[in-house]
Amino acid sequence: MLFIGIDLGTSSTKLLLSDEKGNILNTVSNDYPLIFPHPGWAEQEPELWWKACEKGIHELLKGFDASDVAGIGSGGQMHGLVALDADDNVIRPAILWNDGRTYKEVEYLNGVIGKNRLSELTANIAFAGFTAPKILWMKNNEPENFRRISKIMLPKDYINYRLTGVHCCDYSDASGMLLLDVKNRKWSREMLEICSITENQMPKLFESFDVVGTLRPDVAELLGLPKTVKVVAGAGDNAAAAVGTATVGEGKCNISLGTSGTVFISSDHFGVDPNNALHSFAHADGGFHIMGCMLSAASCNKWFCEDILGSRDYAELQEGIGEKNLGRNHVFFLPYLMGERSPINDTNARGTFTGITMDTSRNDMVQAVLEGVSFAIRDSFEVARSLGLRIDRSKICGGGFKSPLWKKIFANVLGIPLDMMKTEQGPGYGAVILAMVGCGLYPDVQSATDELVSVSSTVQPDPELVKLYQERYEQFRQIYPSMKELFSKLS
Repeated sequence: MLFIGIDLGTSSTKLLLSDEKGNILNTVSNDYPLIFPHPGWAEQEPELWWKACEKGIHELLKGFDASDVAGIGSGGQMHGLVALDADDNVIRPAILWNDGRTYKEVEYLNGVIGKNRLSELTANIAFAGFTAPKILWMKNNEPENFRRISKIMLPKDYINYRLTGVHCCDYSDASGMLLLDVKNRKWSREMLEICSITENQMPKLFESFDVVGTLRPDVAELLGLPKTVKVVAGAGDNAAAAVGTATVGEGKCNISLGTSGTVFISSDHFGVDPNNALHSFAHADGGFHIMGCMLSAASCNKWFCEDILGSRDYAELQEGIGEKNLGRNHVFFLPYLMGERSPINDTNARGTFTGITMDTSRNDMVQAVLEGVSFAIRDSFEVARSLGLRIDRSKICGGGFKSPLWKKIFANVLGIPLDMMKTEQGPGYGAVILAMVGCGLYPDVQSATDELVSVSSTVQPDPELVKLYQERYEQFRQIYPSMKELFSKLS
């Protein structure tokens, strides 16, 4: 049997082909653009996702027997608002997870409805990237489009709909909409009323490993696949990546360093951060997780290297940063290029370089970007630790961790060992595992990851560097509070 994993990302869709033993046989990736209609806004055409999947599946299966494909799973960018009309046509471009236009709606939800009430209803408070504020924004700013809404979906669920004809969503992805009663795994009727929508406009809910349907006959013919292929609900990208790194069950941690950056802590039990700095979501293994998410992570390095320095050779730009430079940089970088979510929840926050002098070099600034992202991830770690969560080590995944230097910085900023998986394919591999569970190869997600996922290498922290970075982190954490009021005025 063969299995297809779809990783529906912000800048591209990556597809994986796996055999039933979890061996990756082929991968393909297709890029697509983002739309930035105004500063701080981010949109995308859902049709581009589908075309990337359609093209990618044909490329993926070249040289393989397509009749052996048994299941498809997906992991996708979270929170994006895909609005469909009564004929299931897309009403407007999807408003993405990193879009910051909803600050007024966030203020209304957190200030008028109230953070305590939101937490009671959904286990979370409002963040600009969440789906519910986007729905209210449509109601307030595009009333004609709002009245046309027949179904509200998330990005990967739109792909599942195109594959099966079923309007579906899994609990992990639904958790990030601010519309789900996370504890009881059902839509919150009160939140739906607050957003002026009904349960009929919402997709049906599934566990991530549940089969939502098989391929529509016309789609099976289009893709060259059997009509019997099972499609599972899949998961939000972070939950899918966590499955792919065996971050399932009680007390496991995964750090993802992609366009965004996340700290993901799995649990068998439901729990809420009383200060709501971290998110409380359902997990793809049937349990729960606590998560901190920063909006700009590896994208900060991409921006600085490509847009500012004019180079795509990231490794070359890092070559001059030697061991003696680590923990001793006099330049700091705030990585808030799109505002920030966890733990500060400030759409007005912006990126800054601090401490530049006449002897500041290009290497210093590149290093500052890498360290700034690492420090910002540590901010979420500190919140988790304040809740009594003990994090002795973590799994890692995402494109940013292809850099040996960045891995070393992270290990010493956090002061814990970091494990890289043997198969490092992020959400796509987690999606493959979910498809295997849905097709009956394993009884549950834990059993599947126990057999399929293993550690290939570990980066150990150096006690001396940990001490140096502790001092630098204490300085870093003073910068944003000093700038917060100015950011608000600049916005």
